[in-house]
Amino acid sequence: MVTNTAKRIIEYLKNRGPVPAKDLTEYFEISRQALFKHLAKLLLAGKIAKVGRPPQVFYHIKHAQVPSDTRAVKPESERIIKKNYLLITPSGQKLEGMAGFIYWCEKNRLDIAKTAEQYVATLAKFNRYKHKGFIDGLPKLKSTFKEIFLDSLFYLDFYSIERFGKTRLGQMLLYAKQSQNKQLIKQLVAEIAQEIKLIISKFNIEAVGFIPPTVKREVQFMKELQKYLHLAQPALKLVKIKTPIAVPQKSLGKLEDRVENASATIFPEEKRRFGNILLIDDAVGSGATMNETAKKIREQKICEGKLLGLAITGSFKGFDIISEI
Repeated sequence: MVTNTAKRIIEYLKNRGPVPAKDLTEYFEISRQALFKHLAKLLLAGKIAKVGRPPQVFYHIKHAQVPSDTRAVKPESERIIKKNYLLITPSGQKLEGMAGFIYWCEKNRLDIAKTAEQYVATLAKFNRYKHKGFIDGLPKLKSTFKEIFLDSLFYLDFYSIERFGKTRLGQMLLYAKQSQNKQLIKQLVAEIAQEIKLIISKFNIEAVGFIPPTVKREVQFMKELQKYLHLAQPALKLVKIKTPIAVPQKSLGKLEDRVENASATIFPEEKRRFGNILLIDDAVGSGATMNETAKKIREQKICEGKLLGLAITGSFKGFDIISEI
């Protein structure tokens, strides 16, 4: 039942648009505790919505949406979409499964049932590159560089696929880094931790190197990744040296420039020797950073066994630059 105060709140929001809670408490001259009781009930009833995170949260009228007819979507297709699809909207909402897929279809004026079948077919096409959950990225390196210093390179997924854009991991990685959202980083790590530990166990990894970031941020994704993984293996010390002008890898469009950037700025500072070593990076575009780092590890004889690379996401083929992250 909507109380008189609740009705007045709804009317106020209709006339004023999105407002913070402070404006509502001042206008209605009620305590914050009383206001939030009303807001909680209105949110639960679907009468209003909110956007933002404390301390900047705004409340507004929830506009009615015409329910999409998803009855024509095959149950198996719906199951695949529910498992794999994720979308971060321009307004910063995280929509998973069918909710995200419907949003994307409606925004692009696409038939949901037909597009669902096309998405499932496209996903199957790219999943053929996976073997036991991993994508072999070594052929890409071999087609790009004359010398390869890694014994193996794996991707957990592609960064994006044709037509449908960024994959689930691609979406999470992009916005975890760009927004520096520790909670989103933690969610991403929870999704990939098992696969990373499987590689470590399968190849008897003795040390793990986390490729240092090339862009200065208050929250560094790779440091958070290392922290949340809680690996038993020691971390290889890799440093990114400071230069007069910081040049992010993603800003470089030529392969030779990317190789020069990685070669001149990333160095191992490690006196220990290990058997098998795993290098982890967030994304592999050209592969220059991973290959050049592996080269230095080889030259300094830090690795006495196999040297493997693992990327959360990788580009599909050729010299594709992942410039967004």
